[in-house]
Amino acid sequence: MKKTSFLFILLMVLVLLSSSFSYGQGYKGKGKVKGVVTDLDGNPLEGVKIKLYCQRGASGFDVTTNTDGEWKAFYIRGGPWNIDFEKPGYLPKKINIEISEFGRNPDIEIQLQKVEGLAITEELKKELQKGNALYDGGKYDEAIQAYQTIIEKFPDADILFRNIGNCYFQLEKYDLAEEYYLKVLDKNPDDHGAILGIGNTYANRGKNDKALEWYNKIEFQKIQDPLILYNIGSNFYTQGQHQTALKYYQKAVELKSDFLDALYQLGLVNLSLENNQEAIDAFQEYLKHDSETGRADQVRTFIEVIKKK
Repeated sequence: MKKTSFLFILLMVLVLLSSSFSYGQGYKGKGKVKGVVTDLDGNPLEGVKIKLYCQRGASGFDVTTNTDGEWKAFYIRGGPWNIDFEKPGYLPKKINIEISEFGRNPDIEIQLQKVEGLAITEELKKELQKGNALYDGGKYDEAIQAYQTIIEKFPDADILFRNIGNCYFQLEKYDLAEEYYLKVLDKNPDDHGAILGIGNTYANRGKNDKALEWYNKIEFQKIQDPLILYNIGSNFYTQGQHQTALKYYQKAVELKSDFLDALYQLGLVNLSLENNQEAIDAFQEYLKHDSETGRADQVRTFIEVIKKK
């Protein structure tokens, strides 16, 4: 039997004292999951309260992010889980995920949006959770209605224009998505997420030159969010600009060494550029973090083929 650490015992005591859920032991199992929470600029957020609730076990517990924005949950059962992320001064977020009890679960990367000049009341929190749940469930038209209702009730919540833009993007109504991303930029001209969103709307409309114009508005040296770097790199890669894509993937991996998608793409783009040793290095680094999935088998095949050249 594994020896239980004092820290784990202390955590469980705190969990049992919490009134957030009716806690039982139904969530226990052999699985584990971890993640990181950052702000929209990629800065880690400490002290984010994460509520994990196991639907099958009808019970759950809380954890809190450390100074690096990281959190972990061990000894949990598989199946559907509800996870809430809350921190004073930030918009709360709710997700629903399927956790594997015996396989490797991907890291959960969450970004929370900072609230400027807006008091998070219980009513507002409830409305936001409703809108986010609709979005997570793919009910984008209903989510738009929910977000618009919030803005009507709370005029200072115009930061939700981004959420509405994201809904329209998922609905492939790119003109409307751009309109709402521009509303975000009216308030914050340097919002990288909104700029990226507009670039993506043009990319999806087949207007590649216009997409690149928007991507280039984000000064490369100032981007510290691995996901934004990855997304921009992927757009350049799709458009055949492999040399430009390379620098974005490289920086994404520098900032997050276990970013599997970025490592995989870094290997592919180096392969496209005939940087064979660099491709092997990227693929081997990938296998350090994932050696069991179907994509890992594909990576091993890439390495074998390159070495035979």
